[in-house]
Amino acid sequence: MEPGTNRPDRTENAPHAVELYGREYKRDPYPLYAKLRAAGPIHRVRFPSGVGAWLITGYEAAHATLNDPRLGKNHDLGNDRWRALASIMPEPQHTELQVHLLHQDPPKHTTMRRLVTDAFAPRRVDALRPRIQEIADDLVDAMPAGGGADVVACFAARFPFRVLAEVIGLPEGFAARFRREWCKVVQPVGPRDPRRAGYEALLRELQGYIADLVADRRADPDDDGLLGRLVAAHAAGELTRAELDSMIFQLLVAGQEPVTNQISTALITLLRHPGHLDRLREDPALLPAAVEELLRYDSAFELTTWRFLAADDDLHGTPVPAGDSVIVSLCAANRDPRRFPDADTLDFDRSPNPHLAFGHGIHFCPAAALARVELQVALGTLVARLPGLAPAVPVDDVEWIPAVLARGVDALPVTYTERA
Repeated sequence: MEPGTNRPDRTENAPHAVELYGREYKRDPYPLYAKLRAAGPIHRVRFPSGVGAWLITGYEAAHATLNDPRLGKNHDLGNDRWRALASIMPEPQHTELQVHLLHQDPPKHTTMRRLVTDAFAPRRVDALRPRIQEIADDLVDAMPAGGGADVVACFAARFPFRVLAEVIGLPEGFAARFRREWCKVVQPVGPRDPRRAGYEALLRELQGYIADLVADRRADPDDDGLLGRLVAAHAAGELTRAELDSMIFQLLVAGQEPVTNQISTALITLLRHPGHLDRLREDPALLPAAVEELLRYDSAFELTTWRFLAADDDLHGTPVPAGDSVIVSLCAANRDPRRFPDADTLDFDRSPNPHLAFGHGIHFCPAAALARVELQVALGTLVARLPGLAPAVPVDDVEWIPAVLARGVDALPVTYTERA
């Protein structure tokens, strides 16, 4: 029998499965995570689609799970019940766009990751910092001179894409054509949801855009940007066409939406802690440490993507059937008081700070260095150039996106005095 075939998922109908959805849960999941951590490292949970999973909480268990070679990321390992309820992409897009790094295991993962790591190497990212700062300043210059604005619409939703376009070598014409709505395709809509038709239309549009982009880069074989190198790798037989399209899909969507979410999440944290915001404005040298603590305190990557055991096995003292989905709560791990003293306290002087916001192990985010620089530049620029920065509405009234795995907001109205 092939892995994942005809095996029942024994989690979603299990008694006492914890429901990981709802407005209050998305607004503040940390009380629930604290309760789960105290009860043990692994729990049966259920997501909005009805799919069940095993949720890993606690730093030690999360770290071990992220490095466990028994757990694979390939969707072929999932059982039929998971596939029916997981709201994964419909075909043919699932086969054609979902074979990127996040859903690969060694040795294929090793080969594919090697193709992108140089583009996001710390030395290259540091060299781009002046240009990244120019992009941030351009966006702030375009904001209203005083009064206030929606900082997501004016800045957080635009900044990561403009940076990404520079890093991967996205031609200007294609950058202008890119639609922000396409980023929402990483929040799949279930087959019975009335929004499914619109979701599938967005997928087809994005797939057509990627096809046009590949054809454009193929016509310029001397292009040495990341996109050009990926197209060349396909021509050399190192990538299939589906793998090429999937990697470009991952770059365009996963390369910007999490940064948008992390900027908004970090800003909400700062607005809730005005003393920390003032300290950051007065001492910009704090930015690197502040960003690390903001990542730990409330991460845009709330939960990891699915992992699966290929055979029935024990996980943290609990029998877990093959093909059941396993999810790691990065946010729960990052607030574990056994690893971080006063874990629920925002502390810019925290050291060491070995948070798991970018994951760990072979699937550690390859663009972590770029994300760190983007966050330092974005937050430093907004804090410095928007004096009197404050929420325009009660922070607790801001609506969090209902994404299963991510944290962030689509709108964040703020006020400020005259823009610097």
